[in-house]
Amino acid sequence: MRIILLLCFFLPGFVLAQTGVITGTVRDVNTQEPLIGVTIQLTNTQLGAVSNESGRYRLENIPLGSYTVQSSYLGYQAQSKFNINVTAGNAQIVNFELAPAANKLQEVEITANRRQSAAVADLITPLSVQSLSTEEIRSNPGGNFDISKVVQVLPGVATSGTGGGSRNDLIIRGGAPSENVYYLDGIEIPLINHFTTQGSAGGATGILNVSFIEDMKVSSSAFDARYDNALASVFQFRQRYGNPERFSGNIRLSGSEFSTTFEGPISPKTTYLVSARRSYLQFLFKLLDLPIRPNYWDFQYKVDHKLDDKTSLTFLGVGAIDEFSFGVPRNSTPENEYILRSIPLNNQWNYTTGVAAKRLINDGYINLALSRNAFNIDLEKFEDAQNNNNALRTLKSNSRETENKLRLDVNKFQNGFKYAYGVSGQFVQFKNNVFNVIRPELRDDQGNLVQPGLTVNYNTNLDFFRYGAFGQVSRSILNDKLGLSFGIRSDLNSFTEEGRNPLKTLSPRGAISYVLSDKWTLNASSGIYYKLPTYTVLGFQQNNQYLNKTADYIKSIHYVLGTEYLPRPDLRFTLEGFYKDYNQYPVSIRDGISLANQGGDFGSIGNEAVNTNGEGRAYGLEFYLQKKLTKSVFSVLSYTYVVSEFAGTNGQYISSSWDYRHLISGLLGKKLPRNWEFGAKYRYAGGAPTTPFDLEASQRNYGALGVGILDYSRLNSERLRSFSQLDVRLDKKWNFNRITLDLFLDIANVLGSKTPGYDRYTFQRNTGNNGFATTDGGLLREDGSNAIPLILNNDDGNLVPTLGFILEF
Repeated sequence: MRIILLLCFFLPGFVLAQTGVITGTVRDVNTQEPLIGVTIQLTNTQLGAVSNESGRYRLENIPLGSYTVQSSYLGYQAQSKFNINVTAGNAQIVNFELAPAANKLQEVEITANRRQSAAVADLITPLSVQSLSTEEIRSNPGGNFDISKVVQVLPGVATSGTGGGSRNDLIIRGGAPSENVYYLDGIEIPLINHFTTQGSAGGATGILNVSFIEDMKVSSSAFDARYDNALASVFQFRQRYGNPERFSGNIRLSGSEFSTTFEGPISPKTTYLVSARRSYLQFLFKLLDLPIRPNYWDFQYKVDHKLDDKTSLTFLGVGAIDEFSFGVPRNSTPENEYILRSIPLNNQWNYTTGVAAKRLINDGYINLALSRNAFNIDLEKFEDAQNNNNALRTLKSNSRETENKLRLDVNKFQNGFKYAYGVSGQFVQFKNNVFNVIRPELRDDQGNLVQPGLTVNYNTNLDFFRYGAFGQVSRSILNDKLGLSFGIRSDLNSFTEEGRNPLKTLSPRGAISYVLSDKWTLNASSGIYYKLPTYTVLGFQQNNQYLNKTADYIKSIHYVLGTEYLPRPDLRFTLEGFYKDYNQYPVSIRDGISLANQGGDFGSIGNEAVNTNGEGRAYGLEFYLQKKLTKSVFSVLSYTYVVSEFAGTNGQYISSSWDYRHLISGLLGKKLPRNWEFGAKYRYAGGAPTTPFDLEASQRNYGALGVGILDYSRLNSERLRSFSQLDVRLDKKWNFNRITLDLFLDIANVLGSKTPGYDRYTFQRNTGNNGFATTDGGLLREDGSNAIPLILNNDDGNLVPTLGFILEF
C-alpha cells in the first residue's frame, strides 16, 4: 500500500508527453477475405491510414486519449468503433469486419447509417443480441475484471439467489444457470467460473482474463444453428491477437489477486498471448476472521499463426485450480459455525484446450476446431465438521467430466445468400463416485425406527458419443430492407434410449428483420432448441442400473418480437417481448420438483433419479439503452420484466427460483481531465422466491447433515426482500515512455445496502460454545428432539473497497 501511495505522489512529476498506436486488420464479414485500401480515420482529427494488401493498417503518433475509429470502403457499410483508449503502454488492436452495402456504387461516404447495427450485419440473429467492447468490460465498476459480473448490466440478466450475491450464476430471461453455453473464438468452454457447481455453470468468480477479450456478444434467443445445447443464451467471446510488433503486457494487483499478461510476436506470422492469475483470498479471509479459505489459480493462452494467405491457426487454452478449505476462526459465531457444518470441502480443477483452423475459399471460409475439456471435482463433508472421522462422513464425491470435440462448418456468401452448414461430434467420458447421506436412519431410545435412512452410493464410468449437424441460410431482399433467416439442426447421442433418433431433436428456427427507416427496425423470431440433461443426471445409478437412460432432451420453444431504434451511430434503443415454452424438463422423483430450480448452491446437482416430463414457461419484456462513448460519457440502462414458472410432479406452475419479476441495471462512465475516469453501476432485482423450512424434518436431521430441510410442498411460496446495489470506480492514469500506470479504486456496494439471502437453519450453541444447547441440559439427541432450533437471518451488506493498479508496458 505504501508503494502505491508513493507512486501517486512522485509519478506525476515524471510524466512525459507521449503518443500511442492503433493497429489492426480489416476483413469482409461474410468471406473473411482481407480488404485492401480501406480508409481508417480517427474522428475529429486529421489522423488516418489505409489497409494494405494483407488488410492490415497502422495509425502512429496518436495523442493519448479516447477516440472513435471509423472505417469506410467503396461498396461496404461504414463501421465505427467507440471508446478506443490510446495509451503509451500497449498498442490498441482494433479489427474491423465490414458488411457489403445494398448499393455498392452509392455507399462511398461515412454516414450515420442504421446498417451499422449488428441486427443487419448478422441476419441470423437480428434480435435478442447485445454486445460489449473491450473498454466497457475493463472499466466496469464493481466488476473486478470478472466477465460474469460485467454482463449483469445487460437486459434480462440476473444472478442466482439474491439477484446480486456472491455467486456468478447467470440467469438469462428466467432460465436456469445450466441453460447457457459459452464459446471462446468458436471453441466451447463449459465453465467460466471458479468453484463452479457441477451440473450448472455458476461459481464464485470468473476465470477468463478480460485483457484477452476483444468483444463479447450475448444472444438470448434466435441462436445460430451451429450452436448446440443452448436453451437460455449463447455467449461468444472473441479474443484479440497478441501485439505483432513487440513484447508487451500488463501486471495487475488488486485487493484479492495478482495477475500477469504477456504478449508479442514469435515470428512475422505468429503472435501469442499468455496470462496467469493467483488469488490470495485465503489470507484476506483469515485476516477478516472468516472460516472459509478459498484459493485459486487460473491460466490462459492464445497463439495465432498464419500458414499462408488463406490459412490461419489459433491455439488456445484456459484452465483453473480451485481449493476450498476451512480454518478455525478466532471468534466463533453462530454464522461461522453454520458455515463450517453446512458447506462441504470443495477442491476442483478444469481446463479447455484446442486448436481452430480457418481456411479461406471462394466466396467464404471453412472452420475446423478440435478441442478437449475436462472438469474434476472432489467434495467431502462430515457430521462433526472436523474431517477426521470416517464413521461421521455424510458426503464423499469424486467426479470427472471429459469431452473431446470436433467441429466443422462451411460458410459461404454467394448471390446475396449467406449460408452455412456443418457437423460436430464428441466423445464423452464421465466418472462419478458418490456417497451421499440424504437423510440418516433415526431410532428412538427403545430402538423403534423414527426415520428410515436414505443414502446414495454408486460408482459410474460412462463413455458415449454425441454428434449433430446443422444448416443455416439467410438473405436480404427489397433493397436490403427485409432480412430473412432459417436454420435447422439435430443432435444425437449413443447413450439414451431415444438418442439416435434425429427426428426427436429436429430444431428449426427462423428470424425476420424489416428496416422501417434508416433509424427503425422491426424484428421477430421463433425457434425450437434442445439440451441434453447434465452428465450427473445421465450417470446416476442404482443397483448398477442407469435409472435415467430413458431421459429425453430438454426442449424449449422461443417466440420473440422486438424493435430497434438508432437515432445516431452512438445511441441505440431496443424493446423486446419474449415467451419461452419448456417441455421434457427433468423432475426429481425424490422431491417432486423441477431441476430448473437448482444450481444456486456450491457442490453438485443431478445425482438422482428423474422423470423428463417437467414443463415450464418464462415470459416478459425488455428495454435497453446503450450510449457509446463519443466525447466523454458512455452509459447503459436496461429494464426487464420477467416471469419464470416451472411445474414439478404435480403439474402445477409455480414461481421458479429465478422468478425475480423486475430487473433494473444502469452503467455510467465519464472521462475526466488529466486522465481521470469515473464509473458507476447500479443494479436492482425483485425479491427472489424462497422455500420455508420443514421445521420437524430440519430438527431431526440437522445434527447429521448440518443444514435445514426445505418444505417442498411449499416450494418458492415466499420471497426475499428486493436487492439493490451501487458500485463506483475511480481510475487515474499516468503515461511514460511505453508504460502506462492505472491506479484504481473500485468500491462495491458503496451505500452498504443489505444483500438479501436465504435464511439458515441451525441449533443454538451452549454458553461455552463447545456444543449445542439443549432443553434438558444433556447431550444432543440423535434425532435432535432436545435441541433449540435457531433461524439465522442472512441479510448482510458490506461495502467492499478494492485498491489496485494495472501496469501496461
